[in-house]
Amino acid sequence: MEIKVDASELKKEKGDLIKPLADFLKEKTSADIATEAEKVTVKGEGDAVTKKYVKVLLKKFLHKQELSDTFRVIMDKGGVLKVKERRLYEQEE
Repeated sequence: MEIKVDASELKKEKGDLIKPLADFLKEKTSADIATEAEKVTVKGEGDAVTKKYVKVLLKKFLHKQELSDTFRVIMDKGGVLKVKERRLYEQEE
């Protein structure tokens, strides 16, 4: 199974977190990880690598980097997991 992760918005915010993200995913899944500019591809076999598990790992990575308040993980069209900036609505007083 091949899962693509689009982390382009993450790169704008905090510099280059693509390499640490790839290392984190490799450590947790022991799958083949390929990085390409702002995208990370996870290739694994069997039930060890599922979209749901990779999504959970992405959320854990954001929490570890103290970015979980700023970013969220969504499933984009075509089954691509995307790290997207949260829209923060200002509260009216």
